[in-house]
Amino acid sequence: MKTLLITPEGLEKIKSELDHLWRVERPDITQKVAWAASLGDRSENADYHYNKKRLREIDRRILYLRKRIDDLKVVHYSPFQEGKVMFGAWVEIENDKGLKKRFRIIGGEELIGSSDCISIDSPMAQALLKKEVGDEVVVKTPAHQFVWRITKIEYQKPDEGAVGDDKQP
Repeated sequence: MKTLLITPEGLEKIKSELDHLWRVERPDITQKVAWAASLGDRSENADYHYNKKRLREIDRRILYLRKRIDDLKVVHYSPFQEGKVMFGAWVEIENDKGLKKRFRIIGGEELIGSSDCISIDSPMAQALLKKEVGDEVVVKTPAHQFVWRITKIEYQKPDEGAVGDDKQP
């Protein structure tokens, strides 16, 4: 079962996608379908069939996004998160070989198009939750077991960076 948490930035991205599909893409494709249908015989009309298929895809995505937005719980920054790895944290970790990684723990819905992020449902995130700087965590995967040390934990405060900003704390 996926955790239905999302950052405020992630929710804005989803709302923006929904708005774009509803106000821009859907009217455009609807117009193309109407034009292709006006040409007559639809049985061999590739424009008509392609655009009808695209319209169904858009409608499915719109329905999915509307339902998902209602189900998601937005997690806003709170000072009580400081010092511990929690949802929305930027975490730096290092293993005993000196390999370093930095990523943000976010909801699965916002992973698409996000670089340097992992899902709260991932084994790594689950191992890190509620840990502090200096703690060692064991990340178990079906194939291996990894040991990482937390070197830094940061949170994006509400006044830091606007939606769509690529600034990281």
